[in-house]
Amino acid sequence: MEEILKQYKTTTIENVTVWYEAANVSSFPKDGGACVKYKGKQIAVFNFDRIGKWYACQNLCPHKMEMVLSRGMIGDHKGAPKVACPLHKKTFSLENGENLNGDMDAIATYPVRIEGDKVLIGFDE
Repeated sequence: MEEILKQYKTTTIENVTVWYEAANVSSFPKDGGACVKYKGKQIAVFNFDRIGKWYACQNLCPHKMEMVLSRGMIGDHKGAPKVACPLHKKTFSLENGENLNGDMDAIATYPVRIEGDKVLIGFDE
């Protein structure tokens, strides 16, 4: 299980070396998420339409090691965007991956940009 978690590493906009074209904007539900694969990693991508922003994080919830975050509920915590695991409601910041329950490590997050009708996710190779 630890090996699976090690493959996910937060990428900030400053250290992006590759912009991966994930899919068309229309492939993602408004105010919801979908999963894409990048080099064997499952990445949850969220179209937070009601605030006009996009987010990406690992799809793996570290609580029970299930690939489910893309199906989580999005909302906010004190004004900051978050996702709640659909299985046990563990919540994570979509901005920095912080576990908002305070009972486990942060998840990896990735920058997202939109070019035309394409969704791109940034990775540090």
